[in-house]
Formats: sequence, structure tokens, C-alpha cells
Amino acid sequence: MAGITSSAAVAIPSFTGLKSASRPMTTTTAKVSTATPLLPKLSIKASLKEAGVAAVVATAASAILAGNAMAIEVLLGSSDGGLVFEPSSFSVAAGEKIVFKNNAGFPHNVVFDEDEVPSGVDATKISMSDEDLLNAPGETYAVTLTEKGSYGFYCTPHQGAGMVGKVTVN
Repeated sequence: MAGITSSAAVAIPSFTGLKSASRPMTTTTAKVSTATPLLPKLSIKASLKEAGVAAVVATAASAILAGNAMAIEVLLGSSDGGLVFEPSSFSVAAGEKIVFKNNAGFPHNVVFDEDEVPSGVDATKISMSDEDLLNAPGETYAVTLTEKGSYGFYCTPHQGAGMVGKVTVN
């Protein structure tokens, strides 16, 4: 590999001990040779102000990405086979994702009650259809609620057995 050789004089102080304050300190001069590869040099110049701006941009990007982060996972059916949502009542921030995960006692679905959603929200757009069912363990349905308020939901096949829930969006 080709390289550029440069030399520099380096002063290396030395002393023989701390016996006498009147004894002069000696200095040895040595030549040091370094090889620098012929590679392009990259330099990054940033002031503290630019670094602060970069930090703010990175934080904002993280917040945007986290806005779609899962807020909560709701199990469809309890581990002991109960026909319930676990938890059946919870709160999330507007814009956070809710994941409903099939656990036991399936098939299940998630339907938002049109009479129990905030004014102006179309319950059919945030609900699974009555025909769409989660039929196997681990299958999921995710929804992101953006309007603040209270939402009632149920599982169509098990609503009569009490499989109902409520989410409050803050």
C-alpha cells in the first residue's frame, strides 16, 4: 500500500529522580516517522448549535415513529379460556396503536359499537367485519384511534357471554 511518510520532532522530557531541585531536567529529541495511507479525508464540522438542531430533528423523528408504536396489547380470551378481553377496560393516547391478539376460546373479532364511539367516528371503519374472525392463536387485529373519547367494543360471537370492552382515548 502506498503511503506518505512525514516526520516530526518530538520532545520527550526525562528525569532521573526527585533528589535535587537544583538539578536541571534533560530533554531528548527523537524523530518519529508515521505513514499516512492515501485515502480521502473526511471531516465533519459542526458547531454546538448545529449539533443541537440535529438532536431536535432526531427527537422529532423518533416521536413521529413512536406515534404509531403499540400502546397496548389486548388478549382475546383469557389464558384459562374465559370469553373476555384482557384487559377489558384501558386508556391510550390518541394515535397509539391497539393490538388485539387471539389467545383462547376463539374464534373472535373486534367490533366497535356505533352507539358507543365519539361523535363523527365511523365505527365500521375501525371494526372488523362480522364475517372476519381471528381463528388461530396469535392472530391479531390492530387499530389506531385518533379521536379522543370513549369507545365501546365487543366480540360478535361472544357478546352474549359478556365479551365486551371499553377504551378511553386521551
